[in-house]
Amino acid sequence: MSMPALFWASIVCIVYTYFGYPLALYLMALSRRQEVRADPDYLPKVTLIVTVHNEQDRVEGKIINTLGIDYPRDRLEVIFASDASEDATDAIVQSHGHEGITLVRSPGRGGKENAQKLAIDHARGDIIVFSDVATMLEPDGIRKIVAAFADPGIGCVSSEDRFVNPDGSLSGEGAYVRYEMFLRSLESRINSVVGLSGSFFAARREVCRNWPTNLPSDFNTLLNSVRAGLRGVSDSASVGIYANIRDEQGEFDRKVRTITRGISALMANLELLDPSRYGIFSWQLFSHKLMRWCVPWFLAVAFCANLALAVKGRRIYRLAFLAQCALYALGTMDVTKIRGGALKIPYYFLQVNKAIAVAWLKYFKGERFVTWSPSKR
Repeated sequence: MSMPALFWASIVCIVYTYFGYPLALYLMALSRRQEVRADPDYLPKVTLIVTVHNEQDRVEGKIINTLGIDYPRDRLEVIFASDASEDATDAIVQSHGHEGITLVRSPGRGGKENAQKLAIDHARGDIIVFSDVATMLEPDGIRKIVAAFADPGIGCVSSEDRFVNPDGSLSGEGAYVRYEMFLRSLESRINSVVGLSGSFFAARREVCRNWPTNLPSDFNTLLNSVRAGLRGVSDSASVGIYANIRDEQGEFDRKVRTITRGISALMANLELLDPSRYGIFSWQLFSHKLMRWCVPWFLAVAFCANLALAVKGRRIYRLAFLAQCALYALGTMDVTKIRGGALKIPYYFLQVNKAIAVAWLKYFKGERFVTWSPSKR
């Protein structure tokens, strides 16, 4: 392939991933709309599973938040699944046993999904809701997220994320999160979302039967739903609220772990990319996940090809190269000193794609991040 072709092909792929795919979803939504037949009075038996590991500083707050949930107590089961916590986490949970809080403990570190599987084996609910310690739910959060299951075609439901700073304001990543939530809303309208918010999501019990302990539960649950002929949707009324991670390196490491695990799940389910079997969802999975995770390589090819073309002196390529250099220069600025949300976008764009590149390297090295440690928030 010629150098101009490499350059323009890379640019087209990047533009398609971030703008073309959402535009295609929007246009499809004008004529194709799958409504969710939700019922706010639908009150199935629910099991809420909260996974913990060494969370003694935060677990009490999560328990208090959970006890404030407005849902019939005879239809709500609460299980805290401990991944072999070594601090006072388990004792704190057990001290609330008289309030209907159950502790399930893994005898050894097995990871988040392993602890969730133990809890699922004990669960009695028809709908299983998953959350974590760092995520606070609104009092009617459970009622809202299970309402969609009145529709028999729904296999899983995702909440929407709300990242907040210690002062209660939206974190600097607000624009990026809003973009993701916008994509999910469009995907829900035409077919199915391609990912769930791991901090707060719900699924039918039967969707949780195939529960591999080495793959991310949120993504795998969505894939299980599609494989079962069901779809996943995002519910804007169901909100998971959690504080932003305090240090940038911690947030970057979290992204790397999440993406590495997502790549692992996709590679274990490549048959879902077959449009002859899974129709429009295959296109969605390809566009939202695989293409997004290839953007770092498109950026690298675009930069190298542009450099070679700029040297030859054509004005359009010199301008394009200057634009790329400006993007990278903005992306390396100290985000704490940038005023104006729009100027922070290059920083977060490059951080996300740097995390994706690192995640691919870790995936090819065989790292899978099955176990985890609590993030500082």
